[in-house]
Amino acid sequence: MKRFAFVSCMGILAFASANAQEFSRYTFDVGGGFTMPAGSTSNDRDPGWNIRAGAGYNFSPHFGAVLNLGYDSLGISSTSLIPNGATGGDVNVFHATIDPVFRLRAKGRLNFYLTGGGGLFHRYKEVDFGSAPQLTYTVNKPGFDVGGGLEYGVFGHSKFFSEAKWEHMFIDSPIHMDFIPVSFGFRW
Repeated sequence: MKRFAFVSCMGILAFASANAQEFSRYTFDVGGGFTMPAGSTSNDRDPGWNIRAGAGYNFSPHFGAVLNLGYDSLGISSTSLIPNGATGGDVNVFHATIDPVFRLRAKGRLNFYLTGGGGLFHRYKEVDFGSAPQLTYTVNKPGFDVGGGLEYGVFGHSKFFSEAKWEHMFIDSPIHMDFIPVSFGFRW
């Protein structure tokens, strides 16, 4: 009887260990795409582009956490520039957020996931006035993001992903900046 209990316990532990190894504990991703201004931000910003990178840890096949780094570049619309005598300008946002990830279907090649979190946002705004000196303005403020995406298994643990997030940067009440980066890339 003792031998049966010992063999049974060892079998359960071996099964649990093998089952736990079916997914990768560590995750890394890199991607890029386009960024659209949202809400009141779309009144004075033009669409732009983004690049993304992340690293994280999967606690289970369905739940993980990722440190995301992102850079978004948006133009300043001509309707905002011309009345102020400016000839050009852009707004660049770098952000680092910690985002939980909830995978709705962890098995199979196609997976849908939800994500969102918060962190620090750094905005750099530059406006050109032709021959006059450029006007620059920087600010560091908190912000958050929420979104989702699709992952498609390519081979092994590597996946192609596409995701969209709503990103919100608090500036000074009631001023804020909203934008939606749509990114495509690879995740390992």
